[in-house]
Amino acid sequence: MERALLRTLQRRALPTPQLTRTCPLRCLPNRQQPSSPLSHRNPSLLRPYVTNPSNTASKPVHASDNVTESSYARPAHELSQTITDEEKAHYNALETHSKSAQLRSPWTRDTSDLPPVHRPRIASAMTKGKLLTTPSRMLKLVIPLAPVDMNVDRKDVEPLALFVHPQQPLSYLERLIQSELPFLNEGSRERAPAVSFRAEDPEAHEAGPGERKGEIGIREGEEEGAKDDAEYMMIDGRLERTGKLNGKAKKVEEEGGNQDVANPDLEGRKFIRWSPSTEIGDFIRDASAGRIFLISIEGHPQPIPVAVPTFNERTYYLRMRLRKMSKRIESMAGLKQECDDLAQQGAKRVAQLGFCGLVGWWFVVYQLTFETELGWDVMEPVTYLVGLSTLIGGYLWFLYHNREASYKAAFHVTVSKRQAALYEKKGFDQSVWDGLVEEGNRIRREIKMVAEEYDVDWNEKEEAGEEVEEALRKERKKEKNRDKKRKDEDEDDD
Repeated sequence: MERALLRTLQRRALPTPQLTRTCPLRCLPNRQQPSSPLSHRNPSLLRPYVTNPSNTASKPVHASDNVTESSYARPAHELSQTITDEEKAHYNALETHSKSAQLRSPWTRDTSDLPPVHRPRIASAMTKGKLLTTPSRMLKLVIPLAPVDMNVDRKDVEPLALFVHPQQPLSYLERLIQSELPFLNEGSRERAPAVSFRAEDPEAHEAGPGERKGEIGIREGEEEGAKDDAEYMMIDGRLERTGKLNGKAKKVEEEGGNQDVANPDLEGRKFIRWSPSTEIGDFIRDASAGRIFLISIEGHPQPIPVAVPTFNERTYYLRMRLRKMSKRIESMAGLKQECDDLAQQGAKRVAQLGFCGLVGWWFVVYQLTFETELGWDVMEPVTYLVGLSTLIGGYLWFLYHNREASYKAAFHVTVSKRQAALYEKKGFDQSVWDGLVEEGNRIRREIKMVAEEYDVDWNEKEEAGEEVEEALRKERKKEKNRDKKRKDEDEDDD
């Protein structure tokens, strides 16, 4: 105890050093490092930096008791503005260390003090599905499926793409969506969440956005109820009806609208649920009137709106293929028309030569009968046999070619043979032409069917020229005649 008291008295007897701070090296002019702060040649530049000086000591004992003039006390034009390589390297090292520290400790990032569910929605987040078409006439459905925690920050949620065929039922699409969702726990059992598809009521859509069917009676009932519950009061000498006003949310609930849809564009629109056995094509055809349908998933707070493609979007690939084929058909149509015209002219010449042959035969028979000694007795059996032989030969020709005994059939055979010869000579491929025309008519029929679904007047001349349209029309006419002839033959066989 005595020793501890003695040590305390000795410490009090010693002088207390004055606390000072030295200026960093870069604060010195010309960036020169002094050998020792106490050996500074100009003591007048020294100034105290820290208060609480010692009362017992008059001179500094330690080097840190005094500090040189700081660079903050000097004018800016006297300081060096150049950045050395050492300073750049020091800054890069600090930046690298800071980034690595943020990776090791993510709680130091921006907005880390907010829970994930309270983070604001990112503008690039996808909240609305899309229905697209593909070149293979399949439908591509892209929908954003939220994670299990229902976080509103959807930036890291990858949209789900599903390929379906228009002839498949909605139950098939329902199974595809359920396979991507987690199961719901109901006690000791697990089941897939229910998925339903809803489209806008076509009858309400036809009535218009302001006068939808089914709303008039509701409004009349509301007005009657409002009159029954209303209170009357004299205001400025007039009897005014007062009371509680029904809100807009109540009106939507009574109408059975989509109050669960957080989209102001869908407000007031009535949606109906469709059966899972409905074909996807029929469902989209009905939903195209409202240009949107909803996918409701059990456990999700809001249904997913899916935009239905317009007529131009639905038929984009079909119209592109029709344009491409129209160019090929147009490039071959000129050569084909030239060959057809030459074949028609050749067939007409053959018919004219046949007429000239008949006239010549008549003249020869006349000369031999009346201008020679043979007379009618000799020429009568000759003309009879020649005419009968010609008739039998023509009948055999029609039987051989399996044609109808008519001038039209004979003319068609002649033209066909002449066309085949000219096509081969000019380098025209008839099989390629038939394939292009058949494919063009098939695509045209599909576009017409989609146009009927969307109730759109599609102008064929915008996609194909008049020449291509005429070629397709001729081919359709030929196909119709062939089908009619085949049908007549089948009826004759029966």
